[in-house]
Amino acid sequence: MLLRRTPPNHRHTFPPLYLSVRSNSRRASKVGLTALWPVLVVGLLQRTQQPAPTVLFTDPGLISSVNSDASDPNGSITEGQRPDPLDFSAEELRELNRRFGVHGPQPKLAQLFTHGLDQLQPLRTRTIDRIADLKPVIVMESRRHSINPMLVTAILFDEMQHAKPGEDHPIAARSGLFQTQGPAQLSVGEMVKQGLLAPDASPEEVTAARLLLLDPDENVKVLVGKFSRLKGALGFPSDRVMMATGSPRDAKALATLAYLHNGKLDYPGRILRYMQDPELHAMIYGKNKPVISPLI
Repeated sequence: MLLRRTPPNHRHTFPPLYLSVRSNSRRASKVGLTALWPVLVVGLLQRTQQPAPTVLFTDPGLISSVNSDASDPNGSITEGQRPDPLDFSAEELRELNRRFGVHGPQPKLAQLFTHGLDQLQPLRTRTIDRIADLKPVIVMESRRHSINPMLVTAILFDEMQHAKPGEDHPIAARSGLFQTQGPAQLSVGEMVKQGLLAPDASPEEVTAARLLLLDPDENVKVLVGKFSRLKGALGFPSDRVMMATGSPRDAKALATLAYLHNGKLDYPGRILRYMQDPELHAMIYGKNKPVISPLI
């Protein structure tokens, strides 16, 4: 049987009804795609648009934000999207300077000197031993005022590590040569703010207050009271201990408290680093158990 081949130039012919249906379907598909364009554009914009920041705290005028995409509804933080607690905006710095008189970082030479002192192991060991003697009052006062004890410990470590020679001597306190006294380097002005000293105190009373600040236990009490006072002034929660790990809000609040203690912009970073120091952590949260000889 022979098969009949179709000539190359032969064109297939379709019924008019088929052509009509095909042309109508093409037109309908074009119309459908045209109608979907606005939906596609809106969807792309929603995917690329940055979410609005969530305000961490605004009372009384301090503004700090964290990307709301960085955390899930349970409050966990996505790795790589954790906001920097040391990132103070220009508005925050102006507000802090207006209300508390803080300023920029210390000179580079002073920062290098501070870093050099931190590398001296004998000085570090001596400082930690001195703080270990203050552990009972640190823990007790921090618990009483709902203050993170590691913040108190880090402040004490920094101030005692970088103390000036002779400034803790009673003669220097009586002379008024140094404006701050004691392990945490506090002034009598802080005692006035806490109501521990009258604003119009006599010179004798001021001298007695300076000598009181030389007492390590009393100095720690005033330091914890200072953080409690600042928490109230800034609108931070007063009924719970703020923790830097896991909470950007708390980390920024702790950095702000450290900033207000010293007034130098590079100070909070150093304090937050000391707060994570394993040896300081072990000293505050660890328990010393006496070693019993196996012969007993």
